[in-house]
Amino acid sequence: MGEEKKYPRMRSLDIFPAEVSGQKVVCLRDPLNLAGKILFIPFPTFFIISLFDGLHSVVDIQAEFMRRFGELLYREKIQELIDQLDEYLLLESERFRSAEEKIIEEFRKSSHRPLTLAGESYEEDGERLRKSIERFFRDPEGPGLPAPNGKSKKLAGVIAPHIDYQRGGTCYAYAHRAILESAPADLFIILGTAHSAMKQPFAFTRKHFQTPWGPVETDGEFLSAVEAGCGGDFYQDEFVHRMEHSIELQLVFLRALWPGKAPLRIVPILCGSFQEAILKGISPMDLPGVAAFITALKKVTAQSEKEVCLLASADLAHVGLRFGDPDPPNRLSLQTLAEEDRRLLEYAERNDAEGFFNLLAGEKDRRRVCGLSSIYVLLRLLEGVPGRLLKYSQSVDANTQSVVTFASLAFYP
Repeated sequence: MGEEKKYPRMRSLDIFPAEVSGQKVVCLRDPLNLAGKILFIPFPTFFIISLFDGLHSVVDIQAEFMRRFGELLYREKIQELIDQLDEYLLLESERFRSAEEKIIEEFRKSSHRPLTLAGESYEEDGERLRKSIERFFRDPEGPGLPAPNGKSKKLAGVIAPHIDYQRGGTCYAYAHRAILESAPADLFIILGTAHSAMKQPFAFTRKHFQTPWGPVETDGEFLSAVEAGCGGDFYQDEFVHRMEHSIELQLVFLRALWPGKAPLRIVPILCGSFQEAILKGISPMDLPGVAAFITALKKVTAQSEKEVCLLASADLAHVGLRFGDPDPPNRLSLQTLAEEDRRLLEYAERNDAEGFFNLLAGEKDRRRVCGLSSIYVLLRLLEGVPGRLLKYSQSVDANTQSVVTFASLAFYP
């Protein structure tokens, strides 16, 4: 048996409790989606997997299981579990590294960022998808279809959700109605939220983005101007773009109702975590590379002859059992959460980036606001431009006993 299988180590995965067919299980989901599957395992099995940390040998795991449950766990059972996880590419192993290298190389060579959620989060057929998105506007909770003659107002930017359409489609519609009713933009800077760890605070890609209606072009010249203005390696984490959904879901919604024959062009930027700033008690502007990047992006945007619209693809709180909290949400906690979220959004409406960050930092980000970095960057780029809350929503998942919150805001100069 190789050393990796003597001391098995799990990869960094999205792990959360759920209920399937009345049975409580733990879900293991690969952020890279290399195997294209989610693994559901019972809680006793998860105890075994929790010991796959590269420090416990098979013998150690047997001893820990005996100590916890008073039963002998056969070596063959552990090996069977190791083999299954390795087959799903969930272990740090030669098999995983080979698959990872292959998919990274394929992505590197491609000129386009492929669709990853078509057929899962939304329809593959463009016409059916367009009609589905139109229904979000017409929904009783939606904003209604855009006014046909509302193109005079200039829009500087919006904040919109990146939760799946089934849960957040009507909230997306509020932000995108504001876009469609404003003077058309030549370029959208999409500030996506990176849900995977990154080495740098921001990640660029020059790849064009596929949509069900054909590719949307990425403005490489704009990216070059930003790079020249601040330096730094913005492509070290480019591979994160491949599976990250926050830009894809925003772009598909945007492209579905894009009017006329004018080309849609984007600047796709993934924003990494600002948790280091929270831990150190400093402003995100004091993190290496953040202030220089924001200054350069702001300058290039101001000097551009294009009409630019900023779009932060950002959800808010993540609370409940799935996210590690001890208790599921209830009516009172959801009401309290809404009040806390609205206080946070008041800082966004006032365009107070530091106030927005400081409120979350003071709480140690206990609400897990995943859109912190993308919203903060948008507020910094639009300093002095007030925002307006268009829609606030909560999506409660009974299976995972958790809730995600999100909102749409528009910023008019």
